[in-house]
Amino acid sequence: MGSETGVPGRGRRTARARVGLAQRTRLWVIRRLRRSRFLPTGMPDKQADVDRLAERLDADVIVFFPTGQDTLYQLRPWLPAFRALHTFHPTTLVFRDSRTARAVAAESGLDCLTLASYGQLDAILARSDVRIALYVNHDPINFECLRFTSLAHVYLGHGDSDKGVSVSNQVKAYDYCFLAGQAALDRTATHVMWYDAAARSVLIGQPQLDAAPDVTPSPDPAGRKTVLYAPTWEASQPSVSYGSVAALGTDLVRALKGTYRVVYRPHPLNGVIDAAYGAADAAVRALADRVDTDVPIEQSFADADVLVTDVSAVPLSWLPSGKPLLVTVPPATDPSSRLLEVVPRLSAGADHLAVVRDQLEHDTGREARAQLVEHYLTDTTPGAATDRFVTACADLMERRDAAWAERRAAGATGP
Repeated sequence: MGSETGVPGRGRRTARARVGLAQRTRLWVIRRLRRSRFLPTGMPDKQADVDRLAERLDADVIVFFPTGQDTLYQLRPWLPAFRALHTFHPTTLVFRDSRTARAVAAESGLDCLTLASYGQLDAILARSDVRIALYVNHDPINFECLRFTSLAHVYLGHGDSDKGVSVSNQVKAYDYCFLAGQAALDRTATHVMWYDAAARSVLIGQPQLDAAPDVTPSPDPAGRKTVLYAPTWEASQPSVSYGSVAALGTDLVRALKGTYRVVYRPHPLNGVIDAAYGAADAAVRALADRVDTDVPIEQSFADADVLVTDVSAVPLSWLPSGKPLLVTVPPATDPSSRLLEVVPRLSAGADHLAVVRDQLEHDTGREARAQLVEHYLTDTTPGAATDRFVTACADLMERRDAAWAERRAAGATGP
């Protein structure tokens, strides 16, 4: 009888041992994968800078960037502005992926720190006196940093646009949003309920434009005008699907090729969600006279005589050039936009060659576009936006210091 009752106990212990072994094996595989070159670039490796975990972080500002290398296009345009800020206020960029941190450190010369967990972030902030946290996207992991009450939290974004996704209820999570222009403020005030956009927004312009590299235009050797086609990606949700590649990309390039030099600048996320969109992207690459993937967008702009693009940040960055602009009609519903009221549209099935030729020869909307530059970008004088950004950070630090002193006097401990 005793042996019979003992068998189930041994069975349960064996089962638990097998479960424990499976869990240990799984964790071992994950650790090995994170250290290997086979880990996907979009998956943070969480290889922390362990030698720095017990140190104080000597920074006034952190930039929290928990995503991987596939989203570096969101961070890179801000690096010159962060360097300018670092000149006055020590700035550290905090990552979850050590590969991304190494790449950014090499490019920017800024202090880059990789932390593997929320607990490590908590520990290092507890022994430091960081005053501001900056964010360039709305990644859900941002909430691990947003939890800390001793910091002022600022959303920067990664390029203003009329896309529906540029308006998000998530702005309520941050203390302030630094916006490019009045258009962004109006957009937020119109769409976000129970949120005082005017009180929680600071207009700084677009510092990314200040860092534009000096480029020399490279005209077509054959003497043709150059059309730049720079669409956006397919998007992860139908309501903000503004990408035109699948709908008209190949038709557009075929119609223009020969008469004009066609330069294609694909979005880095093309095909990530929709394989058919990726296939269309590949077809456009094969047809275009040139594909710009490894040159700065400023070079693409300098080489082009006219831009064909989608509802995105690209047309706003193009506006200061004064050159003709066409925006495609998207699969999704058009957002409310002063820009779309002014610029001509290009739709699937249209006579693409005739529409582009008309813009190059007449460009009747030039003056109307010029009036939109300040509305969208505030001040495009070289260096002005970066100065506004640094000043806004400094002003906010002073306000944070006063507010946090009050909270500490009332019993708050932080971080």
